Amino acid sequence: MKSDSIFRALTIFAMSFIAALFVSDKVFAHCDGLDGPVIKAAREALETGNVNLVLIWVKKDDEAAIDKAFKQALAVRKQGQEAKEMADMYFFETLVRMHRAGEGAPYTGLKPAGRDLGPAIPAADQALQDGSIEPVVKLLTGLVQDGVREHFKQAMDQKKFNKDDVEAGREYVETYVTFIHYVEGIYQATESPAHGHYQEPSLAHQHED
Repeated sequence: MKSDSIFRALTIFAMSFIAALFVSDKVFAHCDGLDGPVIKAAREALETGNVNLVLIWVKKDDEAAIDKAFKQALAVRKQGQEAKEMADMYFFETLVRMHRAGEGAPYTGLKPAGRDLGPAIPAADQALQDGSIEPVVKLLTGLVQDGVREHFKQAMDQKKFNKDDVEAGREYVETYVTFIHYVEGIYQATESPAHGHYQEPSLAHQHED
């Protein structure tokens, strides 16, 4: 059925949506937040003494530097609560800085916990914890369908302009271009491989004013 084909296409888009199309500052901040996955791994590594828990977050060439920083932090942590907090923060900053450098993203400091990252990132994290992608698919496909329908409606409304009204015709052209590029952008996202940090998506036929 046609509706099933549309849903499958939107589902494919949903799976690549976060990584390929909207690589935003929120995604970058997710990795340098005090409640982000990198710091969570760092806390567990320091408590258990297992550096392997954080080595997965850096490139192989940075393993030695992280291992050295890890051992230094463990040694300093034994000197009291204040020293422990300072050692942890030093290690967090070192780890996140190297993680972001390895992904081609700049380090701008650690971000506080509890920031608003929008619905997509928490949903994606929760999906990995629960082992089910369906809530993410539902979230993203719903947004995509709403967006496509809204742009289509705007274009259809503007299409009814008086043929002798040039300004009204230009308004239609603007909504037409916006609608076409919106649909094309979604299609291109499904055709593009997912990227890591700081990879700007490339959308074909991008409209320029």
